[in-house]
Amino acid sequence: MIDELIDAVIDREGGYSNHAADRGGATRWGITEAVARANGYVGEMRHFAREAAAPIYRRLYWQRPRYDAVAERAPLIAAELFDTGVNMGPAVATAFLQRALNALNRGARDYPDISLDGRVGPQTLAALDLFLLTRGAGGETVLLKAIEALQGERYLSLAERRPANEAFLYGWLANRLG
Repeated sequence: MIDELIDAVIDREGGYSNHAADRGGATRWGITEAVARANGYVGEMRHFAREAAAPIYRRLYWQRPRYDAVAERAPLIAAELFDTGVNMGPAVATAFLQRALNALNRGARDYPDISLDGRVGPQTLAALDLFLLTRGAGGETVLLKAIEALQGERYLSLAERRPANEAFLYGWLANRLG
């Protein structure tokens, strides 16, 4: 599963970019120069290899945030968290999951509220398990919609707070939601 997700992100992110309004600076395959440097790359970002991007995505945006554990329970949710984590950071993506789980637990009757710590830990996984058990086959789809709603609201908020982000809003909404 993760190999296909990584390929899709790399394809969507495209090659080299250094947009003036992008605070991330120079990127290639969606990997910022800062992330590439932190992972040992010393060359020109224009020459950063696609093959070097894939292990970074796997380690930083799949394994470290424990989306592999989410995938065992809810593959659609894990795929969304991965993509959102690449774009906004795994802590933000995970907080969306946690907020949605808390909002969907019917006043803590289905399972206790969980901390919004931005980390997939035992409480988050237990809440996800109980949510899926309680809500059945359609639960993953509803949870996915809630996460995407939070993501969309964040994109709009980012564009409202920083007008330079309006250059990216259409693409975010077109390519990152749904």
